[in-house]
Amino acid sequence: MLSYVIVGSGYRAMYFGRIAQTWPDLFRALFLCRSEEKAAKMKQGTGVDAVLTPEAAEAFRPDFVVVAVDRGHVADVAEEWIARGYPVVTETPVADTEEKLNRLLRLSEQGARIVCCEQYHRYPILAAGLEAVRQGLIGVPRTAYISLMHDYHAASLIRRSLLTGRESSVLQAVRRISPAVETDSRYGAILDGRVTDEVRDLALVSFESGKTAVYDFASLQYRSYIRARHITVRGDRGEWSDTVLYRLDENNRPVRQALMPELPDRYRLLDTQYLRDLRKAWRPELFLDTLQDEYAIATILLDMEEYLSGGPSPYPLWEAAEDARFWLRLQQAAAEGS
Repeated sequence: MLSYVIVGSGYRAMYFGRIAQTWPDLFRALFLCRSEEKAAKMKQGTGVDAVLTPEAAEAFRPDFVVVAVDRGHVADVAEEWIARGYPVVTETPVADTEEKLNRLLRLSEQGARIVCCEQYHRYPILAAGLEAVRQGLIGVPRTAYISLMHDYHAASLIRRSLLTGRESSVLQAVRRISPAVETDSRYGAILDGRVTDEVRDLALVSFESGKTAVYDFASLQYRSYIRARHITVRGDRGEWSDTVLYRLDENNRPVRQALMPELPDRYRLLDTQYLRDLRKAWRPELFLDTLQDEYAIATILLDMEEYLSGGPSPYPLWEAAEDARFWLRLQQAAAEGS
């Protein structure tokens, strides 16, 4: 069983607490909060105990520390726990400035174990699409259109869907603001017809190999009944579009197949009735929700056992750094191009 301390008391920190409650045979967790009020909130929201001092957290004897604070302090808090001798799993992004990224990379080169909890490529349906690309079912992937998630998350999926690895890239971007009706939120549907500003960033990413990606996203898409989310990856022998694969067989005859959100054998022990029902109720549109998010994060935490024993990182720091740099470049380019 893996043990971890969760530093943080926000919305995302709760995910890590709920994971420990969902799979109690695999994980045990403890929150480290800054006040009695926040500690009580986290315990009430997740059922996981909370303490107020680093010393009390260390007495829990964690295998690693999850840093789930606001993104402006992720790198700083990670460094604090690295100095205490612990491996860390950070929320995204791993750092919010180039200088902080370089500090973490130097610590990693000196032996610090730093994993970023970038989870989108581990969603069952997205993992199925990425596996189809890796197997060459659409030929060589050349272009991608990502209107699915923001910033650093999108960077991860772009790189993995186009198989560009460490290739350098050039980014051009604009930001457009237009009115849109709010329809949904973390706390339920919004039915009063209120209008908000939809801030949409559009970017063209050109890689040194000639591969290209279009990024098109507004945060409103995360929770909206009138904004869909999409991914399209095109190769010379087909394309992956949302939950459908269009390709040619070995005789060059067209094949259209549904991508199924199956769980890899490695993660079958994380299966739940919700995930089983999701696989039975295949749907043509992309459907990404909190429970799938928690499964994806849980796969990273589960992989920490192998990593701590000398195995591969669940998400290498160089990838997390590339994701963060994409975000920083995008923000600058969109602001200048708007």
